[in-house]
Amino acid sequence: MFNTLRTTLLILALTASATGYATAQEAAYPEKCKAADKMAMQHEEMMKSSSKMDMADFQKEYMDGMHKTMPLMMSGMMKDDVDAAFVCGMIAHHMGAIEMSKTELKHGDNEEAKAMAQTIIDAQMKEIDEMTRWVDQNVK
Repeated sequence: MFNTLRTTLLILALTASATGYATAQEAAYPEKCKAADKMAMQHEEMMKSSSKMDMADFQKEYMDGMHKTMPLMMSGMMKDDVDAAFVCGMIAHHMGAIEMSKTELKHGDNEEAKAMAQTIIDAQMKEIDEMTRWVDQNVK
């Protein structure tokens, strides 16, 4: 069971790069990017049902970040317009990167890795702001 959960965590981390919120300024997923689709809801239910008993605290936090952002990314990519699907999916993808980075800052031991995590948070927040402005101007 532990290996299956660890593999799931690794796949999610590599696929979504994990993202969420920065402490000072929170990134919010644009309403215009949300789509009610069965695939995203089914994924969310599957993720909630996965057991996290055999995981370290940092692994549980990585999974929690994925629970927040994967359904958003999947929903955003279901937009009918290719450009909107890309930008909405990328916003959630960047939110996942921020979630992962926050976990690294909280639990990490290596100062270089922690500096990379902070750089990622700063850069991804800026890009989320830019993409959110694009969504506001271009998505109906």
